[in-house]
Amino acid sequence: AVVSTQSTGYQKIVDAEWSILYNKLDLMVASGAKIILSKLPIGDVATQYFADRDIFCAGRVTQEDLNRTVKACGGTILTTVNDIREADMGQCSLFEEVQIGNDRYNLFTGCPKAKTCTLILRGGADQFIDETERSLHDAIMIVRRALKNDSIVAGGGAIEMELSKELRNYAKTIHGKEQLLITAYAKALEIIPRQLCDNAGFDAITILNKLRQKHAQGAKWMGMDISSEDIADNFEACVWEPSIVKRNALTAACDACCTILSIDETVKNPNSNYKAPSAMPGMR
Repeated sequence: AVVSTQSTGYQKIVDAEWSILYNKLDLMVASGAKIILSKLPIGDVATQYFADRDIFCAGRVTQEDLNRTVKACGGTILTTVNDIREADMGQCSLFEEVQIGNDRYNLFTGCPKAKTCTLILRGGADQFIDETERSLHDAIMIVRRALKNDSIVAGGGAIEMELSKELRNYAKTIHGKEQLLITAYAKALEIIPRQLCDNAGFDAITILNKLRQKHAQGAKWMGMDISSEDIADNFEACVWEPSIVKRNALTAACDACCTILSIDETVKNPNSNYKAPSAMPGMR
């Protein structure tokens, strides 16, 4: 640190600091940048300096947002303003600041390297937002899985009803107790469309009877249609699910059931039922 007792020396230090600041600002303006983002705070002088030259700046931007912006718009996160090249700057066709609700958002549109998008979820309560986020995440993961695996089946309970029909028909060809097991497995598969009906507020008995009839006639992709409150060909309606998801679900359910059935005995601690006396014998 430099300490000066003379006013002229102190003024030289202040002038040097302002000169360094304005030199850095001039270098950023000369680079041709129209949007400047910084992880550190940006002072009032720099903000007004950029505003006078029609340049947007934002400070205290998180590292995650900076990395996402670089991936979408291109460019490089710089640690110095010296030797700024055109390859170090990102591009976008439109930048705007929009107020949504009580918050303001900076939107980058038309990013050349963007492979993702940002979804803004709004709701009246946190539990609604959390439920919407979970539902959206499930839908995105299903689409991601479907893109990775080219084998799909119809959703809406269609595949479960078809498997149930095939198992019931197969159970009739088997004698012995195995027939009861296969029939119970077929009945358990109908829980999926039944639960879908209950969630949508439909009459599960009516819907399941219609599905059994259609699947018995060979319409293997018939499932629940929430829009018409009836049944429809979900494969034609583009209600699809990756077959690997169904396969994993059935495998996990079978493994859990086998684990429960393999428990032949439970060990109980006799001391857990022991109750200590409330008082000495003979005393009240």
